Amino acid sequence: MDALYPRLLVRDFAAAVDFYTTALRDLYGVEPVKVIPQAQYANWDLDGQTGLVLFGRSMVADTIGTAALPADAEAQDSSMLVFKVDSVDDATVVLEKAGATVLTAPQDRPEWGPDLRTAHLRAPNGTLLELQTY
Repeated sequence: MDALYPRLLVRDFAAAVDFYTTALRDLYGVEPVKVIPQAQYANWDLDGQTGLVLFGRSMVADTIGTAALPADAEAQDSSMLVFKVDSVDDATVVLEKAGATVLTAPQDRPEWGPDLRTAHLRAPNGTLLELQTY
């Protein structure tokens, strides 16, 4: 049973599916389990457990009654999706080719943890991504 997994609420469902399909295929060799455009729903499994779910932001807004509120707001990031990878440098290239924007190039972060290396990117849908090895 899947107990905990990230669900990203995205504005442009098709673009987000394209990006994460490429990224997860190239990083982990997985394909989407389901992509249901009319429901704005997609999910990917890793080792038999849900690894990532995308859901259309407008669908959630309609469901919880916030559709009339502004869709965009100026603010600091409130979430980040972290990928543990074998090589931060190689994974940065993969995600940039898939359409992500590099915010911080791969670098060692000994102040954050022993042998930690990270890079930060922004997915086309705006989600902050961290690549890490340790």
